[in-house]
Amino acid sequence: MSLAAALQSYLRTRSISRFFGRRSDFLAWQARRLEQWLRNDIHRVEAFRAFAGSTPTLEDIPLMEKSDLMADFSRYNVPRITNERGWRAFEGDRRIGHLIAGASTGTSGNRGLFVISQAERFAWLGAILAKALPDFWRHRDRIAVLLPIDTPLYESANRTRILTLRFFNTSAPLAEHRPDLLAFDPTVLIAPPRVLRQIAEMDMGIAPRRVFSCAEKLESFDRGLIEAAFRVPLREIYMATEGLLAVTCAHGRLHLTEDCMHFDFEEKAGGLSVPIISDFSRITQIMARYRLNDLLRLSSHACPCGSPLQVVDEIVGREDDIFYLGGDGERLIELTPDILRNAIIDSDRCILDFKLVQTGRNNLILHLPAAVPALVRERVHENLGLLLQRHMIARTDIQMTDLIPEPSKKLRRVTRQWRPCDGDPRRWS
Repeated sequence: MSLAAALQSYLRTRSISRFFGRRSDFLAWQARRLEQWLRNDIHRVEAFRAFAGSTPTLEDIPLMEKSDLMADFSRYNVPRITNERGWRAFEGDRRIGHLIAGASTGTSGNRGLFVISQAERFAWLGAILAKALPDFWRHRDRIAVLLPIDTPLYESANRTRILTLRFFNTSAPLAEHRPDLLAFDPTVLIAPPRVLRQIAEMDMGIAPRRVFSCAEKLESFDRGLIEAAFRVPLREIYMATEGLLAVTCAHGRLHLTEDCMHFDFEEKAGGLSVPIISDFSRITQIMARYRLNDLLRLSSHACPCGSPLQVVDEIVGREDDIFYLGGDGERLIELTPDILRNAIIDSDRCILDFKLVQTGRNNLILHLPAAVPALVRERVHENLGLLLQRHMIARTDIQMTDLIPEPSKKLRRVTRQWRPCDGDPRRWS
């Protein structure tokens, strides 16, 4: 039954582009799937019990965020699994009866729980294989996944008898994994860009046929180094606690998983969007009008691959890493991570790593590798200063310091530690 669910999901996902040549036809199909889910499934959890006996529209459902989900996890899943029981399972074997419990890596400082059924687990496997490894049945792939948290989701690949998947916990130094990674000799490598870059710099001699970046913002300079080392195009898997969100196609374009979930978008400055998801492929835990914390740059162009799914030009970063800097008077002016990032890396080609942190209303700390020459540091400092002037931002203190690698932490190169008071970006503490 489990493998049948995976096969059905794989075939359904692969058929989307073939059946829906026009996006309008696909959106009509998606609307029908969404309506069925809204009518039959969401009222099965306590949070949406009020919609029992009716078919609400998405506009009828209030927005929810991670804080709502984690205030009382039991209200959003059918078996009424509580926060305590979910965390207990996560700290144990990740199982609650026939269900799988998991959690995010906690980039924002707090983790989010999720729970899925066995059928959903294998449907996820089928979908990700269809999108990331559509030709998996022609190869006996050895898949190496390098992440800080394991989950029984990954084990499902080993049930196919065609794939072998091995998890490597990046909480340990990469050097400790080197002998096992070499012995495993993966044909598919999935890891955050920071880890992929480390593997490339260690020159292990592995030669995967596919390499995927995940879990962290992928920078252009990281992409260049990784692709040069492995001699294959670097693809992306955009996945979170909330589900599988996007995967790169064979043409190198990142497509949202609109065949599994509905996306609304909240527009932000600079042509960016914050996604709001409603996952009609899951019924054990209901994610309806769930607002993510990511900033996306959506494409207005169709993909040559023929898929009707929305293309994402760039995952820019996290919404709570938008910098709010003081302008004249009491104004706060926002700068998105991509603008700040470009001002730094465009200063000189030798900048292959950095970290920029906002620590106060007009206080920044720029971390650069110790090997970056003093003249380049001065150029970066000047470029940041000019950027702030162009945006009419008041005099800002930019401190420079050496970058200290933190391999056990998820990499965030642009980070806002300072918080405007009361959560209002127009005010500051």
